[in-house]
Amino acid sequence: MSVGLRKSAAVAQRVLWLVFFAQFVVRQFMDLPYNYWVSWLPALGAIAISVTMSRAVRRQIVAEPPAPVEVAPPVTGRWSALNSPADKVPSHGTHSLGQTYAIDITAEPAEGPARPKPVWFWPVARSGPAYPAFGAPLHAVADATVVHAEDGQRDHLSRSSLVGVLYFWLIEGVGRTLGGTRRIVGNHVVLDLGEGTYAVYAHVQQGSLAVRAGDRVVAGQRLGGCGNSGNSTEPHVHFQLMDGPDLDTARGVPFNWRGVGVPANGEKFTVDAVGAAVEEASGKVN
Repeated sequence: MSVGLRKSAAVAQRVLWLVFFAQFVVRQFMDLPYNYWVSWLPALGAIAISVTMSRAVRRQIVAEPPAPVEVAPPVTGRWSALNSPADKVPSHGTHSLGQTYAIDITAEPAEGPARPKPVWFWPVARSGPAYPAFGAPLHAVADATVVHAEDGQRDHLSRSSLVGVLYFWLIEGVGRTLGGTRRIVGNHVVLDLGEGTYAVYAHVQQGSLAVRAGDRVVAGQRLGGCGNSGNSTEPHVHFQLMDGPDLDTARGVPFNWRGVGVPANGEKFTVDAVGAAVEEASGKVN
C-alpha cells in the first residue's frame, strides 16, 4: 500500500469519526433528516478502514519480516518496561501511528521516592513531579537529524485512579482521537537516523526541548525531558522506530537497545551515564 493511500486512509478515518460524533451533538438540538441507524455508518466506515489497514500491515510483516535496528537506549538510570513488543506485537494493540514495535518505559529509581502505584479512589490524580520519570532526560539514540520537534502542549495530571482511567478512556481518548495525531502523541520529537529509519519520542515534557527541526544531534545528546503530554496516563517515555517521518503513514520498525535488548513487560534495567546497561533479570552486564 502506497504512502499516499495510507495518508488518505488516515485522513478519511479521522473525518468519519468526527462526523460520527458531530451527529450526536447535533441530535441534542434538532432532528436529523435520516434514520438513527444511518448515523452509525461513519463509525462503521472508520472501523472498516482501521481493520483493512491493520490486515495490510500484518500481511507485510509475515511476507517481509523487518530486521531490528540497533540503537542506544533513549534514557539513563533505572527503568522498567510497559507495553513491550517483547511480549506481543503490535505492542500497543494497534499498527496505527507506526506503533507496531513501540515500547513504554517508566522510571524506577533504586533510591529516592518510588513511582506512585495506581489506586482505586484517592488521590484521583497526581501532578507530574510526583513521578520520578517526570523531567528525566531523553537522549538521542544515534547520530541523527531532527525532523520534527514540538513541546507546546501542557503536561496534564495523571490518570491513575479508577475515575481518572474512566475519564481517560471515555472522554479524553475520544477528544484526542478527534484532535488528530499530535493530540495523541503530545509533545514529541522525530529523528532521522538515516537509511530510512526514524525514531519517535512521545509525551515529552512541555518546554523541555533543547533541539528544533533541522538540528544535527549526536548519540547521547540531551533532546528534552520526559513528560505527560498527549494520550498518557502518567509520565513515561514512549519510544518507537518507523520507516518514515509521518506518523500517519509510517510503519513500525523493530528496535534493539544496545546493551539492553528489548526489555519485557515489568523487566527492570539500568543504563549508566556512558551507556553501559545492566539487565536486572539476569544480572548480566553488557
